[in-house]
Amino acid sequence: MENEKSPILEIKDLRVTYETDIEVVEAVNGISFQIEKGKTLGLVGETGAGKTTTALSILRLLPETTGRIKGGEICFEGEDLLHVDEEQMRGVRGNRISMVFQDPMSSLNPVYTVGDQIGEAIRLHRPELSNDAVEQRIDEILQLVGIMPSRKHEYPHQFSGGMKQRVVIAMALCCEPELLIADEPTTALDVTVQAQILNLLKRLQQQNGYTYLFITHDLAVVKHISNEVLVMYLGQMVEKAPTAELFRNPRHPYTQALLSAIPVPSLDEKKPRMLLKGELTSPINPKPACRFAPRCPYAKEQCRCSVPEITDLGSGHTIRCFYPQG
Repeated sequence: MENEKSPILEIKDLRVTYETDIEVVEAVNGISFQIEKGKTLGLVGETGAGKTTTALSILRLLPETTGRIKGGEICFEGEDLLHVDEEQMRGVRGNRISMVFQDPMSSLNPVYTVGDQIGEAIRLHRPELSNDAVEQRIDEILQLVGIMPSRKHEYPHQFSGGMKQRVVIAMALCCEPELLIADEPTTALDVTVQAQILNLLKRLQQQNGYTYLFITHDLAVVKHISNEVLVMYLGQMVEKAPTAELFRNPRHPYTQALLSAIPVPSLDEKKPRMLLKGELTSPINPKPACRFAPRCPYAKEQCRCSVPEITDLGSGHTIRCFYPQG
C-alpha cells in the first residue's frame, strides 16, 4: 500500500539564476522542501525573495532568454521534472500541476466569455471529451467555485475582482490537478473578498484532497491556509516549520520582523515592532556571508564573513542562522 504521507513534490537544493550579458542574478540559492499530498505549504517572503521563480521553475516556465536552472532536483510524484522533455512537460502543466497567478485581470482574455476560456483549457488537456461533456464540466467547475453556471456566457468585465479570481481558480482546477500553485492569489483583493477566496480554497481542499503550494508575502494570510511555512529571503530558506510552531516560536530575526509587522486588530493591545534598517544585499555576485546580516539587529562578525548552514531544531523546525533567537 502506498504511503499517503510520501511527498507529492520534493525540491532538493534548487538553484536558479537570471543571466544577461552584463550580470548574473542568483534568484534562488539552494532551496529544499517537500509537500505531502493533501497538505499546504506556505512560501513567504518579501518581493524579490525568489518565491515566484521557485514556482515557475517547478513548471519550467522561466524566461527562455535569461532564466537558468543551475542545479538541484524537482521531483513530482517521484519523477525529476528537470529531466523530462518538453512534450512530457506539456502533459504536466495545467493537467497534473496548475498555477493560479496573482492578477486575474491579466489571466483572462477580455474578448472571450469565461465559459469559452475554461472550455479551452479542458479541450487542450482532455481532447477525447465531446462538446457536451466539456460543457457539463464547465458547469460543474463553476458550481464548485461558487459561480452560477448560467454566467459562463458572460465576459470578464462583467465580473467583480473576487469573481474573476474564482474563474481563474476554476480554470486551474478544471482538469483536476494533483498540485495547485497559488501565486499571491488574494493580493489585489480587499480583505472581505480575500477571506472568501481563502475559505474557498480550504473548502475545495477538504472536499477533493488538493495539494497546495501557496505563495504570499503576508503571514496573516498564510496562517489560515498552510500546514507548514517556509520563509525565504533573497533566494534562500531562512526558516521552515509547522505553521503553529512558526507563529508560536519564530527563531529567525527575519521571521520575527515579518510577524511583528502583522497589524493587531485591538487598539488596546500594544505590540512591539521590529524595525529593519540597512540595505538589501545585492543578489548579483553576493559575498559569502549571511544575506540578512546588513539588516539584522543581532548580526555579529561571523554573520558578515560566513554563510550559515541549515540547522534542525527538531519537530520539523529548521533555520539558517548562526544565532537563533527565542
